[in-house]
Amino acid sequence: MFAVTILGNNSALPMHDRHPTAQVVTYDEHLMLVDCGEATQMQMTRYKIRRSKIHHIFISHLHGDHYFGLAGLLNSYSLNGRKDDLHLYASPPLMEILHLQFQAANTELTYHLHFHPLTAEGRIMEEKKYTVDCFPVTHRIACWGFLFREKEKLRKLIPEKLKEFAIPSNFYSRLKTGEDYIDRDGNVILNDWVARPGGQARSYAFCADTKYEENIIERVKGVNLLYHESTYLDDLRERARLRFHSTAKEAATIALKAGVGRLLIGHFSSKYEELDEFQIEAERVFANSELALEGVTYRV
Repeated sequence: MFAVTILGNNSALPMHDRHPTAQVVTYDEHLMLVDCGEATQMQMTRYKIRRSKIHHIFISHLHGDHYFGLAGLLNSYSLNGRKDDLHLYASPPLMEILHLQFQAANTELTYHLHFHPLTAEGRIMEEKKYTVDCFPVTHRIACWGFLFREKEKLRKLIPEKLKEFAIPSNFYSRLKTGEDYIDRDGNVILNDWVARPGGQARSYAFCADTKYEENIIERVKGVNLLYHESTYLDDLRERARLRFHSTAKEAATIALKAGVGRLLIGHFSSKYEELDEFQIEAERVFANSELALEGVTYRV
């Protein structure tokens, strides 16, 4: 399964039973935490997230509603006797902040915390089946978006064709990567004769706090699922610009111009008790828009 579960969809002030930004990206057995606002641990418990399965944490930027829950989570892992390594990706000052907190509390982690400072756009993680890249977005401080992309799927073999062309089983893995087969007589068996495409690779882009900037379009172009902040409705477009945030209409415009499959909007201002108008506004521009609702899992 490739999906994202929303733990928090609100902006800086938690209210109306909404919480600051946090979400979990799941790829098969791999769980990755993106941002860690206050109450993230409680939300994990509430929505039955297996926190022990999280080995990678990505923090978009150092505004409190995106990381104030992190020190508590890291400490809880120690209290529970965690032994597995944990990887943390964030702007360089975060490690200094954590070190000060742990030093003041005389905290020693029971596991190895690997810190990966984010200083430039590019690949920050690679697994067998997927990759994670970071890219800059435009906010008041250094802020990063994250792109989770499935690697190209292996081709599917056609059993009857394998038998017809007498292809040995020790060559099957190479067929799955697209190679042709040359038999003992020098005849070339084209890959298309014995294998089918493995299906389109899927992708999810998380765009953290950002004002409307079209330079983001190339970075998220064609993704299956895009999360983009929409702190305000468009009648407060000028306030959004001054505070380096976006409106629902602007998020939908990015989705439309980037040709994405679906749009999730979140990071709603606490001034709004009801969220229906956000979806209405976004759908007027990009029909396949949805609210990022807490506790809901969205498949990529």
